[in-house]
Amino acid sequence: MDASMEATILAAAKGPTDKTLRVARNKLYPMQAWYCLGLFIFIVGVFQWASFLHSKFARKRRTSVDADPELASATPIRRFSIRRLPVAITNIYRVIAFRWTLEFGKSYTLNMAEVFVTMAYIIFLYVWAFIDTTDLEGHKLDLTYWCNRAGTLAASQFPLITALGTKNNLVSLVTGVSYDKSQLNYVHRMMARVVMVLLWVHAGSEVIYEAPFQPYLQYAWLRCGIVAIVALTLLCFVSLRPIRANAYEFFFYVHFAMVLTFLICAYFHAQYDMMTYWIYPCFAIWGLDRFIRVVRLVVFNHSYFGFRSGSTLDATTELLSDDFVRLRFHRPSHFRWTPGQTAYLIMPHVSRLPFEAHPFTIASFDSNLFDSIEEQKPKGEKSTETSLAEHALGSSTPFWKEVVFFINVREGFTARLKETALKGGKVKVFVDGPYGPSPDLGSYDTSILIAGGSGVSYTLPTLLDIIERARNGKSDCRRVVFIWSIRDPNHIHWIDETLIRALQLAPPHLTVSIRIHVTGAPATIEPLARAYGEDADDAASIQDDSRSEIVELESGKAMEKSKDSLLAIDAVKVENGRPNLPAMLKEEVDMATGRMSVSVCGSQAVARSVRRALRFPVSSPSNVMNGGPSVTLHVESFGYA
Repeated sequence: MDASMEATILAAAKGPTDKTLRVARNKLYPMQAWYCLGLFIFIVGVFQWASFLHSKFARKRRTSVDADPELASATPIRRFSIRRLPVAITNIYRVIAFRWTLEFGKSYTLNMAEVFVTMAYIIFLYVWAFIDTTDLEGHKLDLTYWCNRAGTLAASQFPLITALGTKNNLVSLVTGVSYDKSQLNYVHRMMARVVMVLLWVHAGSEVIYEAPFQPYLQYAWLRCGIVAIVALTLLCFVSLRPIRANAYEFFFYVHFAMVLTFLICAYFHAQYDMMTYWIYPCFAIWGLDRFIRVVRLVVFNHSYFGFRSGSTLDATTELLSDDFVRLRFHRPSHFRWTPGQTAYLIMPHVSRLPFEAHPFTIASFDSNLFDSIEEQKPKGEKSTETSLAEHALGSSTPFWKEVVFFINVREGFTARLKETALKGGKVKVFVDGPYGPSPDLGSYDTSILIAGGSGVSYTLPTLLDIIERARNGKSDCRRVVFIWSIRDPNHIHWIDETLIRALQLAPPHLTVSIRIHVTGAPATIEPLARAYGEDADDAASIQDDSRSEIVELESGKAMEKSKDSLLAIDAVKVENGRPNLPAMLKEEVDMATGRMSVSVCGSQAVARSVRRALRFPVSSPSNVMNGGPSVTLHVESFGYA
């Protein structure tokens, strides 16, 4: 046998061997990557549920404090204790992972946990793509080894990306993190962008490898692959923050069209290598989510679908100001929610598409506590609390008997909703929800609630829930601070009567502090006082007596003038100017012990300010070791995160 024939035989033998290795690794490595991702999700779920169970079952008993209100108001004594080392370490982790951030411009922020997950995912996916790519002749990074593997690895991520984009998914169930939280939203977008780059690696290598041997656009599966990658690329560019923030409806429509185009074309493209088992689960996941949403839609809106029982959810829209609309309807008996949850509202007469859904936080409180208190009063006795509760919501309906939304007017859907509110009357509403978990604040000694504008939709029901739990002995909370930043003092009338009722019902062992900051012109305090029954001279004297333009009305003259005035309660402070959140949070941390919760719902600027304020040294390990509070931060940003 001559040398040339031997070389031919060896080459023939080498080819199938290399191909066998390539095909085997192309199928094996995506499965191994999924095992790793599944393990990571499981570990996150273990920590999340362990924290949840700890809050539920490790709550301290405070029977002595409940029995003696003086003990609740006494300042706890701080002492150094080595036993607080685990708590200090946990606090260090929270500060580093969630409060140290990378900031891009005025609105884009990544915390260190998101940075770590991003870098880890990129390294993880690309290591699997390019590992073991040396052929049998010793050539490293052989294109034939990583070309198709890159595409297969990318395809293997589609089910997880699809799941993270749905409202009802297994990832949220396992981890305890709702789909609407910024963490899962960020991971959903990040994974899609990383996979897009990997698909371009696959497509570029295909062009280099296949182009010399065949007409590139001759086969349908190749054309489908090109359409799929173009659709995903367009989707990733449209999902960038500036476009989402300034043209959300455009993003919404393009997102739906491009996802559908991408998945259909990817399915036909994957048929060539028999890899469709990574694609069709995406349709199953999406279909299951839609089925669950349709069932919930029929159940919660059954009177619209031909069922005789149940009340319709025709809603009243009211224009509170140029920037805010209040939407409300009577609470159906079958619709229940917890503070902080959101609902998707479908208004066919307002939306461009019949079943276009938009999420909003439910601002009202789902509780029968106040009704039970009214029932305890003797018949015939006129209740002053009832008059306080029946406020500007309309029809003399208490705040907790309606489903209420405060909607910030922007462009598109909310702008059309504003036009509807100007016309008055009712609007047909379909409700899909509620969605999202609520933070369990019952195990915290101190709770601080911070809101900007319509962010009060999140903090107000949370405040009411804390007060109700404290009344029922189901909460360890000793102090709650409610901070609300508004542009116009007239916004106080949105919730003033509800706050009055809440303060009246707060138990003696719970200290409630209401701090409202009006960021408009300094002169806005005067008309606010006049609106509560003060004459102009009294309002001016009140403002002149405060050097820092603080209105601090205690029980006395102001209370005698208007017993129903929110400003007449000594727990309420109204101040002109933006709140100094770092100073306020430092003051609260210096006073507190045990566990402290800080909940924020506002703009990215407000969230940034709070994160900075709760870094070191305010949340330093030495402070915790010496008896200071362990601080947990909950951020509910209504920006397009």
